[in-house]
Amino acid sequence: MFSFLRRQGNKAEEQVTEYLKEKGYKILTRNFACKMGEIDIIAQDKQNTIVFVEVKQRKTNLFGGGLAAVNKAKQRRITLTAVAYIKKTKINYAALRFDIITVTAGVIQHYENAFTVTNLIL
Repeated sequence: MFSFLRRQGNKAEEQVTEYLKEKGYKILTRNFACKMGEIDIIAQDKQNTIVFVEVKQRKTNLFGGGLAAVNKAKQRRITLTAVAYIKKTKINYAALRFDIITVTAGVIQHYENAFTVTNLIL
């Protein structure tokens, strides 16, 4: 069961990666992981904004859909992982952004600035 879900997740991440490339994003890395957590896609937009993307794939929007799955605890793990990525890579950026992209029944929905972080210490 787990391998099936992982394959479905990989398929959704691949679909989202292509979607972002078509929109002009540069993909910096996929599945960045550290002890704090994992970020599905890290990209850079045309304005030099580093975008941390959480991809959620669902069959339907019942039970709140993929967006509802990124609760405050998940947002905190993503934020801490983003800090670890920035410290590790020492990447230059104009701004940071946290997006959620859902794939529901093959349809992509992009939520830019899905959540914000205050007092992000780098």
